[in-house]
Amino acid sequence: MTWAPLLLANPSPSLRILVLVDLLNSSEDDGEVQELKKLQEEDPLILKLLALQNEYGAWSGDERWGAILGSIRLTAQALMGLGYLGLGPEHSAVKRGAEFIFSHQQNNGSWLLETKGALLDGGRISDDVKYHMIPLQTALPLLGLAWAGYATDQRAEQAYDWLLEEQLPQGGWPSGRHYDKYIFAAGYRRLAHSKFGCRTNTTAAVNALALHPKRRMHRAARRGLDLLLAHEHRQAHTLGFEIARIIGAERPRGGFTYFKRYDVAQMLDLSWRVGASLEDDRVKDNVRFVKELQGPYGLWEYQRHPEISQWVTFDLLRSLSRLDEETDWLSKEPRTPFQPYPKKPQRF
Repeated sequence: MTWAPLLLANPSPSLRILVLVDLLNSSEDDGEVQELKKLQEEDPLILKLLALQNEYGAWSGDERWGAILGSIRLTAQALMGLGYLGLGPEHSAVKRGAEFIFSHQQNNGSWLLETKGALLDGGRISDDVKYHMIPLQTALPLLGLAWAGYATDQRAEQAYDWLLEEQLPQGGWPSGRHYDKYIFAAGYRRLAHSKFGCRTNTTAAVNALALHPKRRMHRAARRGLDLLLAHEHRQAHTLGFEIARIIGAERPRGGFTYFKRYDVAQMLDLSWRVGASLEDDRVKDNVRFVKELQGPYGLWEYQRHPEISQWVTFDLLRSLSRLDEETDWLSKEPRTPFQPYPKKPQRF
């Protein structure tokens, strides 16, 4: 267990708490855990996030984040980070941020479709066709709220209901709708084995469902994950990207491109949360791929930002320790090679 002293030597008290509780099975009442919680307010990662919050509870952009994302997206992104670091509704900054997001919620549980920057990457597909619904408009604010501990809030539950109503009949979530007509996803984010499914929208929706204590085992979440696992695209340089973005090492840019990178670490996290087991060969292959990349001291290196490798290591170790050999997980997806832009058959 060479990774334990290395992770516990990290300067972030937030990471040390997570390692003690989630990997070494220390209780919340443990003396060392309680001592670290007193130091947590001085964690540089937390201080950096709190410095960007304004008096209304929203987050504003800086040179790294950029103001183009919009206040709801920026606030949701900040809540993801604070929630992952261990802060919840009892923290005043988290509470004010959550209330800001809720204050913009519509009566049907969704949030308005933003037409600039973050969600639409330009706002339209052509001069005369616009999106009238994109699951991301609600999935991303809901994801921030869920990380921050608001998944079971009655207002969040209403958002979950809206999200489930937008799921495609065959599973997964679409790019969006033009009035009542579904819009095809671009090839790079096309969902495997789904006509209108979008990998970005489906990843966001499954992530939000996976953080709910009850809905994470819902058949909608499982069906969505089943389709995501069918993508089977493993790259070493994207391993841990989502954690890097959550804690602020990577920029939270993009709308449809937000989940463009297929992060196997993220898929393993979703697998244990939603209930996929090692009986599924795709999950087993993901585990094998990850273990082959583990370094000699038990750590995984995040190539773009080596300084956060310990965070990526913690996340991977937690996923590997929580995956079960057997569950009631059942996959219906055939293992077929996925091509973002299939070659058209030649006529001659």
